[in-house]
Amino acid sequence: MNAPLQGHAASNLHTTTTPLLAVDNVSLEYRTPERVVRATHQVSFEIDPADRYVLLGPSGCGKSTLLKSIAGFIKPCEGEIRLLGQKVEQPGPDRIVVFQEFDQLPPWKTVKQNVMFPLLASKTLKRAEAEERALHYLDKVGLTAFADAYPHTLSGGMKARVAIARALAMQPKILLMDEPFAALDALTRRKMQEELLLLWEEVRFTLLFVTHSIEEALVVGNRILLLSPHPGRVRAEIHSHQYDLHSLGGVDFQASARRIHRLLFDEAPEAERELGFADIRIAY
Repeated sequence: MNAPLQGHAASNLHTTTTPLLAVDNVSLEYRTPERVVRATHQVSFEIDPADRYVLLGPSGCGKSTLLKSIAGFIKPCEGEIRLLGQKVEQPGPDRIVVFQEFDQLPPWKTVKQNVMFPLLASKTLKRAEAEERALHYLDKVGLTAFADAYPHTLSGGMKARVAIARALAMQPKILLMDEPFAALDALTRRKMQEELLLLWEEVRFTLLFVTHSIEEALVVGNRILLLSPHPGRVRAEIHSHQYDLHSLGGVDFQASARRIHRLLFDEAPEAERELGFADIRIAY
């Protein structure tokens, strides 16, 4: 039986070393024809190397907008995002995004050419080196036999693996995944979660993963940031490193899922008092 879900002590949130990624009091806004909408409000968290960090919240809480801001596509209206102590001002190869729409793979390129493309376009490697690295990461995701196939011949899960291989081939400091398995059927999604964890065990890359599924967050992440309904504010940050796909359906797993649901949607401070989390970071 798994250990109970544990909170992340507020006193441990800021270490003496520089985190890989620091999101400091970040608020994000966007304009509609009628008004300015605040997507997130004063969100703060830190990610260390080899973390599997999950942003979890309901639709409209700003989690995908926050990921795009970390990628450098959207500037905060308040606060700052830093990568290894340097302010994030624009997109860069040190932050690669994998989206849920796999039509981002050019259909006229083979699987191998798709993985090679950003390496060549960014002039990171010469062709021979790019091909060698592409084949290396295709092997990591189990697609060596499909290196010369075209995207239209692949299943959704295989396209997801190509997108992950292409991202990892750039060897970013942090891999950003925006609900990457949301478009897949339930069985394929579970298989991709398993493969992602196996790949992480081998490569130990740093991952920032966005989802609105509590179960997926518990399986994929070793730390989870809970964001409130719109506008997204930090509700809590918790450790979930004791869970994996084998935990699904377990008593402790289901209890933790219910606790997270209450932290996301119940009013504070009643939810905090009743949940029994120890040393959890709570911010309302």
